[in-house]
Amino acid sequence: MKWKDWVHVTKLDPDKQLKPGDIDAIAASGTDALMLSGTLNVTQENLSALQKQVGAYDLPLVMEPAGPDAVLMQGIDFVFVPSVMNTTDVQWIVGKHRAWVQMQKGKIPWDFIVPEAYIVLNPDSSVGRVTKAMCSLKAEEVAAFASVADHYFHFPVVYIEYSGIYGDPAVVKAVSEALDKSVLYYGGGINSAEKAAQMSRYADTIVVGNAVYDQGAAVLKATVDAVQ
Repeated sequence: MKWKDWVHVTKLDPDKQLKPGDIDAIAASGTDALMLSGTLNVTQENLSALQKQVGAYDLPLVMEPAGPDAVLMQGIDFVFVPSVMNTTDVQWIVGKHRAWVQMQKGKIPWDFIVPEAYIVLNPDSSVGRVTKAMCSLKAEEVAAFASVADHYFHFPVVYIEYSGIYGDPAVVKAVSEALDKSVLYYGGGINSAEKAAQMSRYADTIVVGNAVYDQGAAVLKATVDAVQ
């Protein structure tokens, strides 16, 4: 299955701890892929430790870096690299990316790099604060950012990130209607089958993260069943 066909992705944070047996349950849930991703305290060491935990399972592994200092590429199927469209700080659009290319001396396997246009909409989230995202946007403004990402910059992924809270389905619907070629990812606050089903009406792929840690792997299975 190619990444464009995924409908459910599980996001695992290197800075958080999974309970014993959770990884078995996550792998058996039916999720399409595992994304290794976090905002705070992400290091090469805790990324590698998490990769070692999940690497034995037959699931695609996605690395979504928080910055150029901690990026895994060995044993990873894809690297999804975010650019935050609604930031006031250009380093989160292109600056970190330039630094990464320089650190790697240009030796990056571009064939498995997937650029993401992030639109961050929770001002109280770590990612919202760190990236200085402008989160108080109307639905038409979010849709306009998404349209620019799709039609002008040709990002293969547009990612609506509410990061820890459940977002506004009307916003996600407006974004969906603005897109032509980009795949629409939605992440934030999906902790039930009902929420998963609602957002999957508009998003091509839903991402479940915090619920795995807060409620356990059983809720993950319920969200998978709701969208597949």
